[in-house]
Amino acid sequence: MGTGSDATATVPTPQEQHRKCENLLQHWNKSNMDCLLILLLIFPTTESWRWSERQLSLQTGGTVTIPCHYDIKYIQHKKYWCYDAKAAFNYCKILAYENTTGTQDRVTVTDYPAQSLFTVTMRDLQSGDTGMYWCAVEIGGKSKPDVKEDIYITVKSDPDLSVVESSVSGQEGGSVSVQCLYSAGYQNEQKRWCRSKDQRCYKVGRTDTSQNSAVQISNDGRRSFSVEMSGLQKSDAGWYWCKTGDLQVPVHLSVSDAPPAMITHTGSTTVTRTTETERTANASSAVTTSENINQTNNSRMEQDK
Repeated sequence: MGTGSDATATVPTPQEQHRKCENLLQHWNKSNMDCLLILLLIFPTTESWRWSERQLSLQTGGTVTIPCHYDIKYIQHKKYWCYDAKAAFNYCKILAYENTTGTQDRVTVTDYPAQSLFTVTMRDLQSGDTGMYWCAVEIGGKSKPDVKEDIYITVKSDPDLSVVESSVSGQEGGSVSVQCLYSAGYQNEQKRWCRSKDQRCYKVGRTDTSQNSAVQISNDGRRSFSVEMSGLQKSDAGWYWCKTGDLQVPVHLSVSDAPPAMITHTGSTTVTRTTETERTANASSAVTTSENINQTNNSRMEQDK
């Protein structure tokens, strides 16, 4: 994904490790088994290299925003987004640091210290962007490697998992729905909806999350499943993941204040529930109106005199 700065490890280079192991393997014996392991780790197969806890399948030409959580103790540390590209351990090409835009304006990293997370936005995705990335926090020092999380991204014209809307919003007490689309190859995989910050996941069916809140996941069996969150609370706001099999896609949920007044109908009677703010405003208005009437009456009395 373009150029960036390098974050290098303190371990010997892959070429040095490789050269050393080649020399040892010329005089092979059982004690050299650890050398073979080094070779496998430095030059892994495609499948083992692609393994990652998070795997995303993204649309060519599209945009994605990925949440990266970190421990509160790292609030003052630098955060960055890094492209691995089959490199050795603890080595990658840094594409952008926090609160900056890099790689020809296609990558932006934004830190949110109050939430202990930073987001990475990648724009105009291309097939060449496919590969392993790191959400990373810079620790500093040769003896302390940076804290990182692997994310493998595949960019293709027809992604295997996507969402109709990657950002949704609702009101407190209301509900919101998300539609997740998957390819035929994931027809029989488990469908889940997971909260990013604590990795709490919900499966197909209804789950009551509190007395008045619930998560309902419905799989239509036709390459899509829907998620409905009802009885929304302010604490529900944040990042979530649509998941199926080994793939996931991020979704951001915003929850705003409930409307100031709610009207319910009971039989032929209409009941209006007024908020405390409205009651205060109405009381103030009533006092003002009363004062105006008194002033008008006093003025008339003066004129009569």
